[in-house]
Amino acid sequence: MKKSTVITQLIIFVGIIVVVNLIANKAYFRLDFTEDQRYTLSEPTKDLLGDLDDAVTVTAYFTEDLPPQLLKIKNDFQDLLVEYETRSDGNVVYKFINPNESDELEREAQQKGINPVMVNVNKKDQAQQLRAYLGVNIEKGENREVIPLVQPGAGMEYALTRSIKKLATTDKPSVAFIQGHGEPSVQASMQVVQELSALYNVEPYTITDTAEIPSYYKSLVWIAPKDTIPASHFNKIDRFLDNGGSLFVAYNNLSEDLNSQYLQAKHQIGMIDWLAKKGINLTQNYVIDASCANVTVQQRQGGFTMNIPMSLPYLPIISSFSEDHPVTQGLESVIMPFTCNITYDPIDSATQYTPLAFTSDMSGLSPAPAFINIQKNWQESDFTNPNQVTALAVEGPLAGTGNAKMVVVANGSFALNGEGQQMQQINEDNANLATNAIDWLSDDTGLIALRTKGVTNRPLDNVEDGKKALLKWGNVFAPILMALLLGLIRRQRYMRKRQKWIQGSI
Repeated sequence: MKKSTVITQLIIFVGIIVVVNLIANKAYFRLDFTEDQRYTLSEPTKDLLGDLDDAVTVTAYFTEDLPPQLLKIKNDFQDLLVEYETRSDGNVVYKFINPNESDELEREAQQKGINPVMVNVNKKDQAQQLRAYLGVNIEKGENREVIPLVQPGAGMEYALTRSIKKLATTDKPSVAFIQGHGEPSVQASMQVVQELSALYNVEPYTITDTAEIPSYYKSLVWIAPKDTIPASHFNKIDRFLDNGGSLFVAYNNLSEDLNSQYLQAKHQIGMIDWLAKKGINLTQNYVIDASCANVTVQQRQGGFTMNIPMSLPYLPIISSFSEDHPVTQGLESVIMPFTCNITYDPIDSATQYTPLAFTSDMSGLSPAPAFINIQKNWQESDFTNPNQVTALAVEGPLAGTGNAKMVVVANGSFALNGEGQQMQQINEDNANLATNAIDWLSDDTGLIALRTKGVTNRPLDNVEDGKKALLKWGNVFAPILMALLLGLIRRQRYMRKRQKWIQGSI
């Protein structure tokens, strides 16, 4: 082959590679085979990026020499930013900075609220600790948002989209948390409030006798009132609903004290009767469920005190949800301690009732008052009332002729983090259920699909005792039987060969 021909082919080959790379950069795409489509941008993200009318600058502060498990987070985030830039027609601009390069860059990152995490790494066969940065600063004009620590998986897209949406939303609607009847403070629902703050101004509101509830509130949130509610306050809420307002109610008329073995109905504050007029009935039955959370019980064994986790059916884990309703889209498990069930009687044909959350097939009802016996050996016969409703959405003329929307959850504590030293993190889907409901009530479902994106909970299926025994003994004897069968087959083959050899030698 002539030298000129080789050079020509080499030039053509290099040219093809360059053209393919240029096309790939312009027509960016990814193949996504994951169950939760974590590498595919959701529709809310695409809509947000397409509507951006100004530049958003994303500065990613990532350490350069990260261990493999953290390097994957950096690479995934960089791929995500490439797609954001493409989808936004260049309105999302990004850059990566390694804060470990200088003290000045470290100070810059920390001043923006991005602090290092200590990571164990192996270098030259020695265990060392690395100050690793994995945070992001997002700016639009004079406003900025910070993601102190980028999380892997589908949460990466949600955190980034939520921050951009918060910056892009200039005129936020308002959501009010009703106060004045012994309700927990707004900050007691910290996780819910943090999620809502991306889209709404969240503020407390105390109903008075002198003023109507402002119509600019997109929705009202009423969580766990304890004191008697005046009839005039219910009337004002009814007028708010009649004018097209929306209301989220989280309330349980049964005691929820885990420290007490005696469970009973609470004193009536007016909520039960008011809901009943709208066809919504909170019963005086505790829901018990074989799918439940554990409590830690101290037991003495051999002179030692042991902390033993024990299942308590009064703490049901709700994992069955309406498949078609936006409020429950993507939810996997919600813990509802000491909850009651909901029944409903439609007040007219124009009002639509949609059950949102259900107990499992192995659930039952325990009328109040009830005594908790931690040591009780629960039987299948205890769970004879399956699929009880614990959350309900209602649409229609609930208080007059105007169309209104309500979501009622038969539990007042499922979305509470607590206050002061009692504050604690709650299950993520507990906060998601409340936030999704308020989004739907406020006619803004943009982040619901993204908020609950990702597979986070895959409990093992319950196996019947007979099947357990079959699997147990099958695992014991199956290998023995297979070995015997293999031995018999090999012996038969050997005997056939020996017989042929004998016949051939005669």
